[in-house]
Parts: sequence; C-alpha cells; structure tokens
Amino acid sequence: MYTLKTSAHFDSSHFLKNYNGKCANIHGHRWVIEAEIRSLTLQTDTSENGMVIDFSDFKSILKEIADSFDHTLIYERNSLKPTTLLALQEENFSLTEVSFRPTAENFARHFFTMLKNKGLPVSKVTVYETPNNCACYEEDFSC
Repeated sequence: MYTLKTSAHFDSSHFLKNYNGKCANIHGHRWVIEAEIRSLTLQTDTSENGMVIDFSDFKSILKEIADSFDHTLIYERNSLKPTTLLALQEENFSLTEVSFRPTAENFARHFFTMLKNKGLPVSKVTVYETPNNCACYEEDFSC
C-alpha cells in the first residue's frame, strides 16, 4: 500500500452557537489540513509513471480547498440573526456559510468528502485547530 500525505492551512474565524464555553464567541484559528491518499498500485503508462499522483496536483487540490476558507468568518447556517448577517454583509466581510457546526471533527469529514468528490483516493483527513489539538476522519474508523 502506498500512502501520500500533504498539508495546507488557512486562517479563519468561527464560533459555536449554543456552546457553553469560550468557543461560543467569535475567535480565530490557523487551521491545518493534513490529507492522505492511498493506492495499491502506481501509475505505469503516463508521465506520472511510478507515482500514485503527482504531488504538485495533490497539493494544488488541497490548497484550493484551504484557500476557499482563508480569512473568512465561517458560520453554521441559521446561527446568526438575519440582521447580524445583513450587517456583516453590508460591511463586505468575507463570510462562509456551512451546513454543519464548524468543529474540527466536522471539518475533517467535510474536507474528506471534498477530496473524494474531486476523485482522489483519500484515506484520511486530519484537521488541526491548534498545534496540539486535531480531529481526524477516515471511513474505515481506524483513526
């Protein structure tokens, strides 16, 4: 089994609505996404002979995902009052709405799905919210 691993990062803010703790307030992180892909075989009949995938392609796909979340306020759908959302939009703040609570656990699964939908043989995604705290997602539950 061959495993490739790369990472990308983004800086953003978020909050956890109805959370009993400091994370209920808007706060920021330097999120780090580590993605792993696996393959039993290597390519043999292309310019990528001897590779699972060209690392530059792998890194580019992950960076594109990370960049789409960079320097934005990530918020869960319906977690902001309409007037608050309108005020933020009128100030031209960068906002990213997600359909899930923006936790490291949910981001790990979300990024896993995004990579899978881009055709990568993703096996595991780890999301660091801080240098010491991370969550990982893989479909075989051996994280």
